[in-house]
Amino acid sequence: MNHVGIGYDVHRLVEGRKLLLGGVDLRHHKGLEGHSDADVLLHAICDAIFGALGEGDIGQLFPNTDPRWHNAPSKIFLHEAARLVNLRGGRIVNIDSTVIAEQPMLAPHLHAMKSNISHILELHPSRLSIKATTNEGLGFLGRDEGIAALAVVSLELPQ
Repeated sequence: MNHVGIGYDVHRLVEGRKLLLGGVDLRHHKGLEGHSDADVLLHAICDAIFGALGEGDIGQLFPNTDPRWHNAPSKIFLHEAARLVNLRGGRIVNIDSTVIAEQPMLAPHLHAMKSNISHILELHPSRLSIKATTNEGLGFLGRDEGIAALAVVSLELPQ
C-alpha cells in the first residue's frame, strides 16, 4: 500500500551560524537559527516521512525543549525516519523536495545534497529530487530573512 506525506520547514537566517542544507555546509555569511542545526531540507524530508507513517512531525519526536537535540545534526533525525520505515517493513519509493532561498545560489550544491541524503537514507539517487527556487523578492523569504523547504514522500508499506 502506498502512503504519501508532505513536509515543510522554515528557519530564520542569522549571523554566527553555519548554513547547512541537505547536510552540506554552504559556507555562507549567515546560517539558519534553530534548536538543532536547523537544516530545513532534512527537516522537511523527515516531516514528510513521519507524516506518511502517521507519526506526527519532527517536533513531536525531537522536541526543541529537549536539551539532547540542542545543535544536533539533522542527519540523526533522518536516520530515525529511515529506521521507522524499515521497522514497519516499508521502503521509500521516492522523494521530491524544493528549497526556497534568495541566497546563496543553491544549484552548485544540489548534487552534494542529493548524494548526502541518498547515502543517509540508503536510497538510489534516481529516487530523490531536490530543486531550488527563489521567492522572487516577495515576503520574508524574498527579503532573505529565512530559507524554507518542502518535501513530498511516497512510501510503500505492508497493510
